Amino acid sequence: MKVFFTKRLLPPFGVLMLLIMFGPYGDSQVSALDKSTYQSLKTFSEVLDLVEKNYVENVDPKVLIQGAINGMIKSLDPHSTFMTADMFKELEVDTRGSFGGVGIEITVQKDILTVVSPIEDTPAFKAGVQAGDRIIMIDGQSTKDITIMDAVKKLRGPKDTKVTITILRESTPKPKDIVLIRDDIKVKSVKQNIFEDHIAYIRLAAFQERTVEDLKKALRDLDEKARPLKGVVLDMRNNPGGLLNQAVEVSDAFMKSGTIVSTRGRTKNMESKAKARDDGNEPTCPIVILVNEGTASAAEIVAGALQDNGLALIIGTQTFGKGSVQTVIPLEEGAALKLTTAKYYTPKGRSIQAEGITPDIAVKRLPPPEEKETKEVVDHVIREQDLSGHIKSPKETGLEAKKPPKAEPNELTRDNQLKTAVDILKSWDILKRNGKN
Repeated sequence: MKVFFTKRLLPPFGVLMLLIMFGPYGDSQVSALDKSTYQSLKTFSEVLDLVEKNYVENVDPKVLIQGAINGMIKSLDPHSTFMTADMFKELEVDTRGSFGGVGIEITVQKDILTVVSPIEDTPAFKAGVQAGDRIIMIDGQSTKDITIMDAVKKLRGPKDTKVTITILRESTPKPKDIVLIRDDIKVKSVKQNIFEDHIAYIRLAAFQERTVEDLKKALRDLDEKARPLKGVVLDMRNNPGGLLNQAVEVSDAFMKSGTIVSTRGRTKNMESKAKARDDGNEPTCPIVILVNEGTASAAEIVAGALQDNGLALIIGTQTFGKGSVQTVIPLEEGAALKLTTAKYYTPKGRSIQAEGITPDIAVKRLPPPEEKETKEVVDHVIREQDLSGHIKSPKETGLEAKKPPKAEPNELTRDNQLKTAVDILKSWDILKRNGKN
């Protein structure tokens, strides 16, 4: 999730250190600091001075300080990071849903660059890159100790240029090279379809600036074309998340009242609670949500909100478990700090962090026959709890317009999770009547 602030809230690290050591407040300022913290800052200053004066080659002090900042932030959790001006621009591009690259969501797990999820209809997706693949080289260069932002810079580039990734997969004994041809990645966050018996299908691939607008349009179109609408399948499998405000508004589109999500941090200004508003046009038909191990962050907020409010049945496998909020704080000269500032909680007070959303009905995906012949099945998937330095869960800490085209006849037979969702909605009225008897 990305929450943007428009003004600089913190001073640069170097300025902060100098103010502490040499600022106008003198001894009174120092006395307010923990002695061990002051001693550590003094040691840092001494080391910086020694390196500048004695290292075998000339070094840029800015590079040294940036390296120190990177190390400091890296020690916190996998999602906090310091961004240079160029890196910050890349982050802003992500939320608009259009960029040149290969189309994968990545993270660093146990110091190894790892695929969280390939993005639909992109070069990586078409080449067979899978969730859980470990990227050990990019264009022949090792990714050991690489940062997320550095990896993004290597993977992105102009359309029609090549990049080779070397992956390790749980089910294959040897590394495998995959040559990807970069493309203009225009992520369409909302797709729609209609199945027989007036069942609507909406695919949410990500949460971007226009997601809720596109979702509401899809709901209007489907309701008009499939009236009476008997059920909605909301597919958020392999949805890596995105903007928090979009997750709240998407949830609100299905809810007339109730809490959507709450956030809690160390400071009072990071505490918030989002509630639904009755717009008078929320769907009244049954809703089934599809999730899997690639469902993360903002997508988990939506699933948790509708599940806790009794508005949707969740089907699939345990979700990723990213329950933390990152605040992007702009700094001087175009840089920014993406800092984990809060955790989010479902309406019933559940923390998703390192646990994820548990489906009401667990259904593991079974690959269709043709996929079994051409692709390996990955049994081990990466979730938030696998990431080195992740924020621990309460359990771990001991705390508690045109008509949409009809689906192809074989689509449901190729996707057992989707078929289960549609079958449940088709028989919803029967189950409801039986429940009253």
